Amino acid sequence: MAIDARFDGQFFVAVKTTRIFCRPICPANLPKEENVEYYTFAQQAMQAGYRPCLRCRPDSAPKSWAWQGVDTTVERGLKLLRDNPDMAVRDITIKLGISDRYFRLLFQGALGVSPKQYQLFEQLLFAKQLLHQSALSIEQVAQASGFASARRLQDNIKQLTGLSPRQIRRDKVSSTQTITVQLAFRPPYNWQHIKGFFDMRAIPEMEQVTGDSYARTFHIGQDKGWFCARFVPQKQHFAVQLELDNICHLKVTLQNIRRILDLDADISVIQSRLVSSGISHSELRQGLRLPGIWDTFEAGCRAILGQQISVSAAIKLVTQVVNELGEREQDRIYFPCAEKVAASDLLFLKMPLSRRNTLRNFAAFYTLAENHHPDSWLTLKGIGPWTVAYAKMRGQSQPDIWLKSDLVIKKQLEKTPIDADIARPWRSYLSLQLWSMA
Repeated sequence: MAIDARFDGQFFVAVKTTRIFCRPICPANLPKEENVEYYTFAQQAMQAGYRPCLRCRPDSAPKSWAWQGVDTTVERGLKLLRDNPDMAVRDITIKLGISDRYFRLLFQGALGVSPKQYQLFEQLLFAKQLLHQSALSIEQVAQASGFASARRLQDNIKQLTGLSPRQIRRDKVSSTQTITVQLAFRPPYNWQHIKGFFDMRAIPEMEQVTGDSYARTFHIGQDKGWFCARFVPQKQHFAVQLELDNICHLKVTLQNIRRILDLDADISVIQSRLVSSGISHSELRQGLRLPGIWDTFEAGCRAILGQQISVSAAIKLVTQVVNELGEREQDRIYFPCAEKVAASDLLFLKMPLSRRNTLRNFAAFYTLAENHHPDSWLTLKGIGPWTVAYAKMRGQSQPDIWLKSDLVIKKQLEKTPIDADIARPWRSYLSLQLWSMA
């Protein structure tokens, strides 16, 4: 084995002699090959009795895409477990449409741990990350990571690491309401491209883009928040400052920031597939990432307002919607909720009545079925495949959306012969690549 950032988060190295597991980038002396075991997930190493390294901190590694190769049901279950830390395993099995017993059998067979064990280990890794990186009190860390009390957190983390939360923590607790954490990625990361993409589409007072950062306000449930992610290429992470009304939303919020910045992409695999599809090495945008939007509702609104007009014209319309209907607090403004958009006549928007009706009907539809699939939007008048595809690509960060009907992409395809099928399941990145070549 060797130290290699390309594999950070894709697997973990457990050393039999020390009973510690590390990331592939750990600066510690390399062990002999016969003394190591490899695990796809940190949770598997923990289940086998290994403790996380205090130098490379496996809790801070980029998430691995390796789980995409396992059974589809397990893949969906993993996503639900990660995205919904408060959801009971029984509720997850209901969403999956299978029995509790069958899900446990599938999970145990694929990962070697039970769903409940996976949830617990995920909570502990997140708590450990907060203890290392944030100035939250131990009680707040327990609350944010899903433990019923600080005592419950202390018992579990001491059993895992042999250390108490206070022994793990390096910094003093601060009275500030701002939370600071680091979110790692595997290089290369094309910050200039994603910065330019966000900058061109930023809504004043809701989003701010600087030379090395992206910030925005957001809603999560009934609560509000704000984050600023600063690009730190030397350390291969984003330094994130975060303000939240409710600390219980912290984990879900950080997961969403990771999605928006596309920090978990295995970029070397994606780039090789784009080259195979017909993109030349000279034209390939190294480290291209998929810029996300906070949620599917906002993505749907932006897509509807952007139908058949330029990006700059669309942003003017979105800005009007935010200024007229968004909630304002001091120098910040928040994207309006679906109820406010549905209740407005939208007469302030200078566009055809049919499109205003489409936006209102979409918002009304969204209030009735928030957890629906975007494909169901096609039943609404004025919403076609391009609108749905754009919302899935940016609002859900689906990696295999092919915007072949997009005018810019059509023009690029006339110049560059591409076999888009070869790019599966990364056609969203192919769409971005062709946009960037325009």
